[in-house]
Amino acid sequence: MASLALTSYSCSLSSQSLKSRNLKFQPRSNFAPRSHSLTPNPITLTNNLSFKSPQLLKSIRSPTSSKKLTVKASASASASAPAAPAPQPWQGAAMKPLLASIATGVILWFVPVPSGVSRNAWQLLAIFLATIVGIITQPLPLGAVALMGLGASVLTKTLTFSAAFSAFGDPIPWLIALAFFFARGFIKTGLGNRIAYQFVSLFGSSSLGLGYSLVFSEALLAPAIPSVSARAGGIFLPLVKSLCVACGSNVGDGTENRLGSWLMLTCFQTSVISSSMFLTAMAANPLSAKLTLNAINQTIGWMDWAKAAIVPGLVSLIVVPLLLYVIYPPTVKSSPDAPKLARERLEKMGPMSNNEKIMAATLLVTVGLWIFGGVLNMDAVTAAILGLSILLITGVVTWKECLAEAVAWDTLTWFAALIAMAGYLNKYGLISWFSQTVVKIKIRKRQNLCFAVQVGVGVGLGAASFVGLGSAFCDGVEGKGKRK
Repeated sequence: MASLALTSYSCSLSSQSLKSRNLKFQPRSNFAPRSHSLTPNPITLTNNLSFKSPQLLKSIRSPTSSKKLTVKASASASASAPAAPAPQPWQGAAMKPLLASIATGVILWFVPVPSGVSRNAWQLLAIFLATIVGIITQPLPLGAVALMGLGASVLTKTLTFSAAFSAFGDPIPWLIALAFFFARGFIKTGLGNRIAYQFVSLFGSSSLGLGYSLVFSEALLAPAIPSVSARAGGIFLPLVKSLCVACGSNVGDGTENRLGSWLMLTCFQTSVISSSMFLTAMAANPLSAKLTLNAINQTIGWMDWAKAAIVPGLVSLIVVPLLLYVIYPPTVKSSPDAPKLARERLEKMGPMSNNEKIMAATLLVTVGLWIFGGVLNMDAVTAAILGLSILLITGVVTWKECLAEAVAWDTLTWFAALIAMAGYLNKYGLISWFSQTVVKIKIRKRQNLCFAVQVGVGVGLGAASFVGLGSAFCDGVEGKGKRK
């Protein structure tokens, strides 16, 4: 707070005093001095700062006026200190998950090496399991955790640099990364939404038909969109939410069970099924195929996977929504507003754009090459590169957008790291040692189980015999008593 008081105070400054201060005034020809008077009414000014001066301002007496002007400044100052800047949030790793990951590796590192296992294999197993724990707990993004695992293997001389990063030349991680770029084209062009709306407009007049239309449209997109989050969260979650609102089923107002709860649960359960039906439908599928190749030297191609999974996948896609419809039924059995909304959205989207047509044609070519690649002697990665080249040349997807696809590069990094470590675990003989140990344990358990069954049967037969003898003895005693 600041206060200034203007009061009349006795103080004068004459022309002599001005001369004594060596002050000179040049008279102006057009200047006419006038008399001024100030009344001693106080004027108060307030501010966030307050000043206090014990000194009085020097007196000034106007040479043209007999009035005296006195200015007194009185203020109290309490300068407030500037506020300290807010502390920045921690941008590094989550320490508890990081310590858990490191502790896993350190503990296993110092465990005595079992017989039949080399020291390098055991150390690599410690680093591998520490990396797996880090991927599960995620103290850092997955790619960063995997890169740290590779760095630890090189630092400890467990693997050479070329061995640690050898899997970056493997086709499987690149296949899944290229499929992510395809997913970007689907989302950008709107082709995925168009396909889903088309299914809903045709089969969505009932609640069960609406569920099946979403399920099978999601399964149709699964081969080209390897990320469940991109497919279910980026395309189908907004679509399902808008359909639920159109049918009068909203979150938080008591209408969830009309349609929304069953529809969300159905899409959630079936997205896992469609993710397992194709090699490129989920990031874990190529990893499983690569681990199979390293373990038993068995190659699983795109068509091999599809042939094995298509029948159980289709059966599950048919059964699961129907089963949920029985055990968790929606209260609304018909959904006439859903096809209407789908047709409105299709009208709003208009006819297929050139980018959508190019995207659809590229998808057909790529999937066709995946299916008939064995006949044409073309592997899945080459087909994916050809499809992506078409999208890049036509501008449907730009290279800048590919570089901005962080999930693809992150997946490529941790896929390659895990494949490299798993491959060298197999080369060091740890996988074969582990499988033989498990077989021996199973045989022992089976023998113990057979012995336990034999003992149990013997005890049971003995107990039954004892009970039978006891019953016969009792019957004999009763018979003797009756005869007596």
